[in-house]
Amino acid sequence: MSHINRTNTVQQVTFRLMRELNMTKVFGNPGSTELNFLNNFPEDFEYVLALQESSAVAMADGYAQASGNAAFVNLHSAVGVGHALGNIFTAYRNHTPLVITAGQQSRSILPFAPYLGADQAADFPKPYVKWSIEPARPEDVPLAIAQAYHIAMQHPRGPTFVSIPCDDWDKTTEMPNYSKIIEGTTPTVEAINQLLETLQSSQKLAVVLGADVDRQGAFDTAVKLAERLQAHVWAAPYSSRASFPETHPQFAGFLPALPEQLSKKLSDYDVILVVGAPVFTLHIAGEVALFSSEVKIYQITDDPKYAAFSSATTTLFGSINHSLNAMLDKLAPLSNYQNDDFAIPLRSAAPKITGMTPIPVEYAIDLLAHARPFDSVIVEEAPSHRSAIQRFLPITRPNSFFTMSSGGLGYALPASVGVALATDKRAICLIGDGSSMYSIQAIWTAAQLNLPVTFIILNNFGYGAMHSFGKIMKSQSVPGLDLPNIDFVQLADSMGCKGARIKEHEKLPEAINKAVNTTGCYLLEIIVDPNTGGV
Repeated sequence: MSHINRTNTVQQVTFRLMRELNMTKVFGNPGSTELNFLNNFPEDFEYVLALQESSAVAMADGYAQASGNAAFVNLHSAVGVGHALGNIFTAYRNHTPLVITAGQQSRSILPFAPYLGADQAADFPKPYVKWSIEPARPEDVPLAIAQAYHIAMQHPRGPTFVSIPCDDWDKTTEMPNYSKIIEGTTPTVEAINQLLETLQSSQKLAVVLGADVDRQGAFDTAVKLAERLQAHVWAAPYSSRASFPETHPQFAGFLPALPEQLSKKLSDYDVILVVGAPVFTLHIAGEVALFSSEVKIYQITDDPKYAAFSSATTTLFGSINHSLNAMLDKLAPLSNYQNDDFAIPLRSAAPKITGMTPIPVEYAIDLLAHARPFDSVIVEEAPSHRSAIQRFLPITRPNSFFTMSSGGLGYALPASVGVALATDKRAICLIGDGSSMYSIQAIWTAAQLNLPVTFIILNNFGYGAMHSFGKIMKSQSVPGLDLPNIDFVQLADSMGCKGARIKEHEKLPEAINKAVNTTGCYLLEIIVDPNTGGV
């Protein structure tokens, strides 16, 4: 019987590679085709167990976004990939770097349609991964993972996929001599000069910032640029991160994803600069009159799809932070500018909300804004209350707000677990009752790991966003929108997470203070007036 050199197995070489790439947390839900990978799991690694594969991907998404490094996901065969596809799509739209692996059946029986075997496994998650492979040889598995990592980390970032036959892990191989990549591109000097000439000659300039600004570490750079250009700043439609302080006097607000309304808000400008976002994300069909107007639209992005899908736009390609810094280098210092135009902020402060029962969702969010720890991170998935959240819970710091850009539910609850793992700060998951049921099992992981996560469920007993869009689209008698009789506190308690349900507004201030200033995880269910909020 031949002796296997365990220090040079595919498994052990892969673990050494993962240490080099700082991917020592593995997010997954194990099955038989993963046992050879997980056998004698290293003590310096952490296996983050999710109770469903879609939650595993969302946890890894939150972790990767908060840490800035690709996260490693291990799924179970074709069915596990199928379960996870919704949040793989979200990771793709979020520009989140993930290395997603899935177990495949043994190579010797793949030609015979085995149980759990995946036909054309590498094609399954396409087109919502940047790169996908099932290595031709066991020896190529570590190199494929290294390649997947670097492709995931290249801008625009996103998930990659490696299918691994389960008997590959015990074969022998060598450490791959993989490429090291240095990021950072800027548009040409001529393009920057031309853009700045147009921006500085503008009589009324708007800057629209998308999630890639914060994602690429350009939050503070964007503030400096906007101040020097004396521009009005808007958040791009459905931006999944906050890229500008929402209390800044130059912040004008959030652009809608409705064609006519979006055009109306931007029609008074003569030049618009869109940074780190598409031009523009829309939710319903309609005419965008802005595109046929005299308004000049420019875009800075490193995503070729953002450029290709844009209309009436001149695009400059470049990494966001590098491009904005290149512009700043050519502008005079801030002290040379007059800023009297913004003595009065563009956006008025949110009004004071009086408590009453049933509880207005605005009252609950306002209390949360004042009670939460300064350095806490908001992870949001409450579409029916997004306008209220944007009004009463301003985000002022980088890397402190995450949501999904895909529109698919089931992201925020597990993503908040990943954020807490990456930051050790209190993650506050602000979520609707309908959204929470897509991935409620992620509470178990938070409880098992004793993570600082507060789950705040805004319960309006149904899919409130659908009710709102039903009014916009003039739909009538739509079934399946009501969700009565779910006891979220009981669900949380069954998974080891304490909680409380609040119906009366008099009890809410104390309850919110407790929820966001406790230790470990906690769930607060707030019964809100279904007639408040709205998309």
